[in-house]
This record gives sequence, C-alpha cells and structure tokens, in this order.
Amino acid sequence: MKGLHLTADLRGVDPALPLMTDPAALAQACSDAVRTAGLSGVAELMHRFGPADGQSGITGVVLLAESHVAVHTWPELGAVTLDVYVCNYGGDNSDKARALLGALIAAFAPAEVSRQQLLRG
Repeated sequence: MKGLHLTADLRGVDPALPLMTDPAALAQACSDAVRTAGLSGVAELMHRFGPADGQSGITGVVLLAESHVAVHTWPELGAVTLDVYVCNYGGDNSDKARALLGALIAAFAPAEVSRQQLLRG
C-alpha cells in the first residue's frame, strides 16, 4: 500500500493552449507522458464542462496499473491542477511519478507552479 502522491497547482497557463479545452489533446498529452515515464495506462476518461466552445475546462483521469493521474483545467483562470499517485507495491515507482508530473507541467508551460508531495501508506 505504500505509495507517492504528488500534486501541482499551475497558474499563468495560456488559456488558448489546446490542452486547456480540447479533451483529445489533453488525452494525448497524458498518454504520452504516462508512456514516457514508464508507467502503464489502462483506461482514461476526459470530460469537458459546458459546450464545445473552446472556453470550457476539462477534468481528465488516466487509470494506471500503478494507480492514477488526474488533470483539471480552468481556461477562464489560466489554471490547472495535477494529481499523480503511484503505488510502490512490488517496486518503487516514485521516480516515474516525478517524471510524469514534470512532463505534464512542461506541457502546460505555466508561469507559476506550486508542488506538494505526500507519502502514502
């Protein structure tokens, strides 16, 4: 049950960035980051709030064999929250979790980042 839970609050993200309002773009970025980090995505769901007007934010979740990634975008605020949790059962996935979070932060190119870390279990 031991694991690592990382979060990041991003501010100053360009609201016109496709990742902020396009579920397909966000899904692709998450999938690429998961794969590059060496983790195993098993399912995903991206939900856009409001109409497909290019202004509505997204909540996205990628289920991992190791646990999960969650992304919430607020284009009207230029803000994003990221949540990466990995279990370390059978091996330490902490470096992979950090790589995944780093890749997502880089993809959003925020002006400001606040990170948190919690050891679980």
